Amino acid sequence: MDRTLDLAHRLARFGAWSGGALVVLAAVVIGVDIALRKLFVLSIGGASELSGYVLAIGSSWAFALALLDRAHIRIDSLYVVLPTRICAALDILGLVVMLAFAGLLTWQGWHVFYQSFQFGSRALTPIATPLLYPQFLWLVGLVYFVVVIVLLLARASHAFVTGDIATVQRIAGSRTGKEDLEEELESLRRRADGTEARP
Repeated sequence: MDRTLDLAHRLARFGAWSGGALVVLAAVVIGVDIALRKLFVLSIGGASELSGYVLAIGSSWAFALALLDRAHIRIDSLYVVLPTRICAALDILGLVVMLAFAGLLTWQGWHVFYQSFQFGSRALTPIATPLLYPQFLWLVGLVYFVVVIVLLLARASHAFVTGDIATVQRIAGSRTGKEDLEEELESLRRRADGTEARP
C-alpha cells in the first residue's frame, strides 16, 4: 500500500507541475496580449478564456498533491491537545468528509462534462473552444483526487485498526511546526550538498 501511495504521489506531483507549467504559459500569453493591445492595438483573442481553463485544470490536479503533502489548511487548536488515538480518529474522519465533498464535486463535474460531450458545447467566445477538452482534463484531475483520498483512507484505516497510530498521523495528520522545520532544514542540507532533487 505504501508503494502505491508513493506512485500516487509521483503522479500527483507530475500533474501539479504540468498544471503549474500551463499557468506560467497562460501568464505569458496574457502578458503578450496586453503588450500587443497597448503597443499595436491588436489582440491575440481568447487569452482570458484559456487562462480560465488552465486555472481549473491546474487546481484540480494540485488538490491531490496538497492532500498527499498534508498541505491543506487545518484548524488544529484542539487537535494538538487531544490524545493521539483521538487525533488519529479525527484524521480518518477528515478523510471521510473530504471524500464526500470531492465525490460530490466530481459527480457534478461528470455531469458538466457529459452535457458538453452530448451537445457538442462550445465556448461563447471568438475562438469557440469545444468545452469537452478542457473539461475532460479538469474532470480527470478531480477523479484522481478522489482516488488519492480513497487510497489514503484505506491505508489510514488499516493502520488505525492495527494500532499503528504513527502511520495515521504521518499520512493523514495535521503537519506540525516541528515537521515543517525539519523538512526545511533537510532541504537546506540537500542544497548545500548539491543533492537537492530537481523538478
